[in-house]
Amino acid sequence: MLSLSRRPSGLRKTRPDNNSLAHRTTWLRSDLDILTKNGYNVVGEAENGKIAVDKYAELSPDLVLLDITMPEMDGIGALKAIKEKDPNACVIMCSAMGQQAMVIEAIQSGAKDFIVKPFQAERVLEAVKKVIG
Repeated sequence: MLSLSRRPSGLRKTRPDNNSLAHRTTWLRSDLDILTKNGYNVVGEAENGKIAVDKYAELSPDLVLLDITMPEMDGIGALKAIKEKDPNACVIMCSAMGQQAMVIEAIQSGAKDFIVKPFQAERVLEAVKKVIG
């Protein structure tokens, strides 16, 4: 799971200073460089969907990036739980090819966008910028 938060504009330097929350997986670890190189900071991590929901409540990020496949509570369940607590939550789902039905369910459940694995740096940044600017 990955989430991004903006700080007040008074704390900005040359570009928005953002925070992010990331699910511990190999694919995301390698792709965090895409975000950190573009001004985002990791502020927390979640090993599964259940912890992701708790971290969201704790950190109140502007954007959450959730993998559809996570232990204990999958990404769809985490998305629904987050949206139940915060209907304005912005969530981007991540999925592997072949999970189209789950991606559709995620969008219908309130996800703002989806990113297909393996990730392409431009697509990750495009999705993040589309959702939080």
